[in-house]
Amino acid sequence: MSKGFFEVPIAVNETVRNYAPGSKERASVLATYQAMKSQYTDISMCIDGKAVSANNKGKMVMPHDHKHVLGTYSLAEKSHVEEAIASALKARQTWAHAPWEQRAAIFLKAAELIEGPFRDRINAATMLQQSKTIHQAEIDASCELIDFLRFNVQFMTEIYSGQPESSSAVWNRVEYRPLEGFVYAVTPFNFTSIAANLAACVAMMGNVVVWKPSDHQIYSAKIIMDIFEAAGVPAGVINVVFGDPKMITDTVLESEDFAGLHFTGSTEIFKSLWRQIGNHIDRYKSYPRIVGETGGKDFIAAHSSADPEEVSVAILRGAFEFQGQKCSAASRAYIPSSLWPKVKSHLLNDLKTLKMGTPEDFTNFMTAVIHEGSFDKLAKYIDQAKASSEAEIIFGGNYDKSVGYFVEPTVILTTNPKYDTMCTELFGPVITVYVYNDKDYEEMLNLVDSTSSYALTGAIFAKDRYAIGQATQALENCAGNFYINDKPTGAVVGQQPFGGARSSGTNDKAGSPQNLLRWVSPRLIKETFVPPKDYRYPFLG
Repeated sequence: MSKGFFEVPIAVNETVRNYAPGSKERASVLATYQAMKSQYTDISMCIDGKAVSANNKGKMVMPHDHKHVLGTYSLAEKSHVEEAIASALKARQTWAHAPWEQRAAIFLKAAELIEGPFRDRINAATMLQQSKTIHQAEIDASCELIDFLRFNVQFMTEIYSGQPESSSAVWNRVEYRPLEGFVYAVTPFNFTSIAANLAACVAMMGNVVVWKPSDHQIYSAKIIMDIFEAAGVPAGVINVVFGDPKMITDTVLESEDFAGLHFTGSTEIFKSLWRQIGNHIDRYKSYPRIVGETGGKDFIAAHSSADPEEVSVAILRGAFEFQGQKCSAASRAYIPSSLWPKVKSHLLNDLKTLKMGTPEDFTNFMTAVIHEGSFDKLAKYIDQAKASSEAEIIFGGNYDKSVGYFVEPTVILTTNPKYDTMCTELFGPVITVYVYNDKDYEEMLNLVDSTSSYALTGAIFAKDRYAIGQATQALENCAGNFYINDKPTGAVVGQQPFGGARSSGTNDKAGSPQNLLRWVSPRLIKETFVPPKDYRYPFLG
C-alpha cells in the first residue's frame, strides 16, 4: 500500500541523435544492424510471459532486399488467442490493483532501457524490417517511444490528481479504475513507437492487453517485448500473438470480457471492427471503448504571400520522408500560380539530389516501400497518371521491385482538383499538385475541405496573417493536427498530441491525457462522516 504522495520525474523530450559521419553512435548502430541482418531469428509469440511457438511460420524479409530472409515468426492458432485472453484476465487480478507508482516505475525503466542499452537494437530492427533510414528510426523507435513512456507517466499522475470538491462533512474522491476485462491492441507497420504505445499506455493505466502487431513489424515488436520484460512488466499483462488478423480478431471479439479496442491502421478495417463490435454488443460485460487512428489525405496549401523555398522543402520532407508511409504524410498540394514556377524549380532541383536505396547507406534519404502489395498499388496509380490527359508526372514515375520495393519520389501535376490521386490515400512517395489562380484563395480552401473524407493533418503556408486566419477558420474540421508554415508531419509527444477526425479516426490524441482517459472507468466514492439519524427535513416542520 502506498504511504505517500509521489511526484514523478518531469518529462522532457528525448534528444534526437544525429548519427553524423565519424560519430560513435553511427558506428555502433551500423554494427548492430549488420549483426542482426546476418542472424536468422525465429520469433515466438509471448503469452503469460512465456515464449510460445507454433508449427506454422511466417517469413520476415527486408523490403529493400526482399530476397534476404531475416527469420521466421510463429503464426497463432485459435487456441493461442484463447490462451492469451485467459492469461490477460488472470494477470488482471493482480495488475489492476497494483499501486500506480509501481506501474509508473516499470515504464519509466523501459524508457531508460530504450535510451541506453536497447537503442541500437530497436533502431536496427526498425531499419531492417520496416526499411527506415537511421534518422526515421531514431525519431520513431527511440525518441518518440521514450517520450510516450515518460510523458504518459506524467499524464497519469495528472489524471489521478483530478479530484472533486469536498466539505467538512463529506469527503468525495474519484478512483480511475482500469476497464473490466482486456483491451485488444491492433498496430501498424510504420511506427514502432505507435505499436508499443498502443499496448503500453493501456497497461500503464492498470489494464491487460492482447496485442496483434503488423506482420511487417514483427522484428521491432520482439525488441519491444524484450524491453518490457527487462523493465519488469509482469507476465500476462501484455500478450502478443501474430498471424491471421481475421481469426485473431474474431476470437477476441467473441469474448464477453472484451473491454476495448486500441487501433491504428486502415479506415476500412477500423470501420469493419466497429461494425463487428456493434453486432456483438449484447455479449459484452460493458460497452467497449473504441479508439482508432486511421488514414489521411493530408495537404499543403500555400497562399501567394508564402515563401516558395519554404513551401518546396515542406513538400519534399512532408511527402517523401519514410517513402510517404506516414498517415500524416503530405499527398496533395495547392499552390498559387504566381508561386508555382519558383516552388517547382526549387523542388525539382532538390529532388535531383535525393538518393534512394538501403538504409545501411546513411546517404540515402529514402528506401523501399513496405511490401509488394503497396508497390503494386503505387505503380498502378503512377501508370494511370502517365496515361491521363488530366495529369502530368513532372518528377519520378519510375519503380522497380527486382531487388527491393523501390518507388521513386513522384510529383504529379494535375489540372483537375478532384483527380484520383488528389482524393485517394496512396500511402507512398507520391504527391499531386494542383495550381490555382491567386484570386481563388477562398475557393481553394473550400476545395481542401471538401475533397477528402479524411481529417488528419494539413499545413498552410503564408506570411499574410489575414490569410493564415482565414485558412485556420475555413479548415477547422479537416485536420486534427494543423500546421502553420511547417510540414504536416512530425508531431512531438507532449507538444502536439496527435489524431484526426472524420474518416481519420476518433481523435483521442495519442501522447496526451485525453487518450489515457479512455482506458479508465472512474468510480466516485462519497464518504459521509456523520450520517443523519432522522429522516425529517426542516421544510416538514
